Amino acid sequence: MSPVEDSTADGLPGDDLTTAPIPQLVRRLAIPASVGFFFNTMYNVVDTYFAGRWSTDALAALSLSFPVFFILIAMGSGFSTGATALIGDALGRRDRPAAAAVAAQGLVLGLLATLVIMVVGYASAPSLYRMLGAEEEYLDLCLSYLHVILAGSGFILTFYMFNGILNAQGDTRAFRDYLIAATVANVIMDPWFMYGGLGLPAMGVPGIALATIIAQAGGVVFLGRRARRTGLLWRSTGARWRPDGAILGAIAAQGIPASLNMMTVAIGIFVITYYLSAFGQDAVAAYGAATRIEQIILLPALGLNVAALTLAAQNGGARRFDRVRSTVRTCLTYGMLVVLVGSTLMFIGADWLMARFTDSAAVVAIGGHYLRIAAFIEFAYVLLFVNLSVLQGLKLPIFALWIGLGRQIVAPVILFTLATRVWDLGLDGVWWSIFGITWTAALVAVAFALRKVDVLASRSGNDGVGGGP
Repeated sequence: MSPVEDSTADGLPGDDLTTAPIPQLVRRLAIPASVGFFFNTMYNVVDTYFAGRWSTDALAALSLSFPVFFILIAMGSGFSTGATALIGDALGRRDRPAAAAVAAQGLVLGLLATLVIMVVGYASAPSLYRMLGAEEEYLDLCLSYLHVILAGSGFILTFYMFNGILNAQGDTRAFRDYLIAATVANVIMDPWFMYGGLGLPAMGVPGIALATIIAQAGGVVFLGRRARRTGLLWRSTGARWRPDGAILGAIAAQGIPASLNMMTVAIGIFVITYYLSAFGQDAVAAYGAATRIEQIILLPALGLNVAALTLAAQNGGARRFDRVRSTVRTCLTYGMLVVLVGSTLMFIGADWLMARFTDSAAVVAIGGHYLRIAAFIEFAYVLLFVNLSVLQGLKLPIFALWIGLGRQIVAPVILFTLATRVWDLGLDGVWWSIFGITWTAALVAVAFALRKVDVLASRSGNDGVGGGP
């Protein structure tokens, strides 16, 4: 069988994304993606659980390391998102050779980015950790985890690029299938590598990092095989493996703003952690565990971001902006329903959920109080992320960066300083500042995305009158 003949074996037929009913497509894309995100978060929950059982310092070290690790994830996810937008747009225009060229060059770009990340990461990590108050044994614990992660960073970036290629074609099932297997394996690898046994020495916290790298390497093999079966990585289809400056530049133009936007999340966590560190390690550990719980609550809605990105990219390429509008409406409707249930459960069971991660009464109390406030923030995240995903799919990534800079850095520095150092509101000042910042950013994103879709529809002659399926 030729690669073109097998191009839809694991995804959706190319024209299905521009013709089938939007609610049906959103479900077909979002549900597997949400399940995948669930197991991705459960993978992280497993890490958090075993680190907490090792020691409070280990749990705090993972919380402190997460922003640095997230920068690596941001690079992979950002370039993957940029490639998805360009591949989807090309497929929407029925230009398969252009889609294949972007797919291959995206992998090339991921490998080049790996070198940069490793050099910068090894050089800057000690200073970054010291800024957050890590010294002596605590610092050594953080670095021992991160150094293993950086050594395997190429697997992480390549994994994300393969997933971007699959997402652009409507295949979100491969991501789900891999993460189910990886999470089960992590339940075995984490305690094995940490405590030793069967010929392995006890590695402690670095064992958690090693388990992550091994899992990512398995993901590269699994997703790589699925991506190859789509045909977009074949030379006969149009793939180009020698670095092409024009294509690399196009991916970078889409991917760098997306990566920087995600990096603002990491910087934002640095900012929050910096202010929380003044309240002690219990506050840092509580926030780290609480954000894991927030991720779980948002999981059913996170798949909607993938659906919004993919459908906006392909239908934008096909100049079907009526369908882009329908995508936004459908995703937000589904998102509102699932978040309502999750937020209610989070509000009612905040302390119980926190107690699953730690035996410390102080950590449970701090984290539980934050979660009861965060329960009223979750739908703002849905509004924000769906609209930003649509803009990314329409090859308009820069707005997300500006929102990210304001939401994660500028506004928090101003409000956290006022709340904790001028008005002396304590931790509540941090929590309610997060509430106000997130809702403001969400409403701004909604207004901007609506205006941009209207402008693009007007330019294309498709004003959406009569609507799409």
